[in-house]
Amino acid sequence: MQTQMETIALFPLNSVMFPKGRVSLQIFESRYVDMIRQCLRETSGFGVVLIATGSEVARSGEKLDVHRVGTYCEIVDWNQLPNGLLGITAEGRGTFQLVETWRESNQLCRAVVRFRQQDAVSAVPVEVAEEFAEYVDLLKGLSRHPAIADLKMDVSFDNLREVAWRLSDLLPIANKEKQTLLELEDPIARLQQIELYISAMNQ
Repeated sequence: MQTQMETIALFPLNSVMFPKGRVSLQIFESRYVDMIRQCLRETSGFGVVLIATGSEVARSGEKLDVHRVGTYCEIVDWNQLPNGLLGITAEGRGTFQLVETWRESNQLCRAVVRFRQQDAVSAVPVEVAEEFAEYVDLLKGLSRHPAIADLKMDVSFDNLREVAWRLSDLLPIANKEKQTLLELEDPIARLQQIELYISAMNQ
């Protein structure tokens, strides 16, 4: 990812992604088939953004609004599924802020984005201080659950950024709350918000 603003394609979803998180997608709309082919050809990525209003599938006359912070993803695996559709696995690389958005003639969303360099896989790791050890223990406990272990998450428990990203992924909260976590660029602020959500669950 570059430091300056960049134009990327957007893939609006009813889910929130975090850096180093993965999502598997079936691609069937022609606009996204073309987008994925271009990404594979150019070894480029696309942005995943949470839908505020509207749906994932284009409908004539329907307005689509998306949240202003999303996650830049790159394709790490792809194949043709038994149903004939294109299947991909995308992994988050970093977050971005939308600057300007528009639709192309084929209804593909594009945007000028500003990458948030301190909330990216390439950012300098943040050491886990003793005061945050409980979050590491919580994440390790969650990681041992069979359903989560099957995800084979690659987590550096020594990097506070990754601990915050993965807890944000795994916390059983609504997309609205996950989007709030995504918009908090600082890992400490993100963990503090996670603590508030956990406290609310236990009440």
